[in-house]
Amino acid sequence: MLEKRKILNLIIIRLVAITSLLVGTVILQYSTAIFIPIVLFYYLIGLAYILSLIYLLFYAVVKNLRFQVFLQIFIDLLLITGLVYLAGGLAGSFYFLYIFPIMAASFLLGSRFGILVASLAAIFFGLLVDGFYFGLIPYFLPEQRVAISLGQVLSTIITAWAVFFIMAILMNALSARLKKTQEELKRAKKELEIRERLALAGKMAAQLAHEIRNPLAAVSGAVQVLRDEVELKEEQKKLMNIIMKESERVSQTIEQFLDLASPGKKTFITFDVGTVIEETLTMLQAGGELNGAIKVAGNFRDTRFRYFGNPNQFKQVFWNLIRNAVKAMPQGGMLGIDLAEHRRELRISISDTGRGFSEQEKEHLFEPFFSGFDNGRGLGMTVVRRIVDDYDGRILVRSSPRQGTTITVVFPQQKG
Repeated sequence: MLEKRKILNLIIIRLVAITSLLVGTVILQYSTAIFIPIVLFYYLIGLAYILSLIYLLFYAVVKNLRFQVFLQIFIDLLLITGLVYLAGGLAGSFYFLYIFPIMAASFLLGSRFGILVASLAAIFFGLLVDGFYFGLIPYFLPEQRVAISLGQVLSTIITAWAVFFIMAILMNALSARLKKTQEELKRAKKELEIRERLALAGKMAAQLAHEIRNPLAAVSGAVQVLRDEVELKEEQKKLMNIIMKESERVSQTIEQFLDLASPGKKTFITFDVGTVIEETLTMLQAGGELNGAIKVAGNFRDTRFRYFGNPNQFKQVFWNLIRNAVKAMPQGGMLGIDLAEHRRELRISISDTGRGFSEQEKEHLFEPFFSGFDNGRGLGMTVVRRIVDDYDGRILVRSSPRQGTTITVVFPQQKG
């Protein structure tokens, strides 16, 4: 996407180039015997300065950025052609300036416009040189006329065209690589921000856990004793059950905080991934979160993959991903779980036919305390991210609003 500040940079660079050209020409004029028509050259330079001021006005008023850039580059081609004419065409040395609009078009407008501007430069220069040779365009000064053969004319034109198009191709490749690098830097910056938030969440987790965990366990235990030993009315039993349920919910939140803050020492063994998925599904069914409205499909039951790692960590990953998939389908739907091995990597894909995520939600998906659900705590996906990072793995997300979501977790094979 074309940024407005890049247009301002183009105007500023042009002003610097015009000034440098003016200074260089004046120095050349007074230090050598080479004749340059100073008056018309000054007019042309003055026109370039006036146009730059007009460009600044356009920059402040006109909203169509691509039109602005292309108009400026097209006028630059005309001005450069004027300079080449004043310098005597092939006898002069200004036709190298054509490469600068080509570079600007490639960087600011993309590869197609880079080739287009190179084509326009080739046409303008070719017409000017041919016009000189065939007498259709008079030389600005009679002494600029030089005897040159048709072969020399064609050779110069073809060489110039080759330079123009090679420059366009090179600038297009460089521009594409630069854009890719910028995107990678943007992703790296986002990654750093997420890691900083993870570190902050970890510090908060340690403090909260110590302050809440023990009192909460005492409250929960006391309520459980009262519920079992004291005869209560039906309404009182409901209140006790609410207390127990909410205590359990808070306890789960604390456990997630602790997993986030201090993973602890993990024992690695070789285990069957499909079996861990089956155990996770059984736990979710026992808790009532995975009911008959959700149909489970996939090759995890038929295909056996063994992996060297910590099964409890994998269970945490599956628990959070499957729970999110189920939450995304409150009216029921299809839950897909598939396993695959590719280039010594284990790929686990969990898909749903639920609400999906917007582009903005996908950007914040792994940030602490961000949740796409009303009652979510925003920790589950953060825990998943931390565990996958521990294995030097990666997470791929494919999702669109109302089109469902597929999350693929990729684990490189570990040496057991």
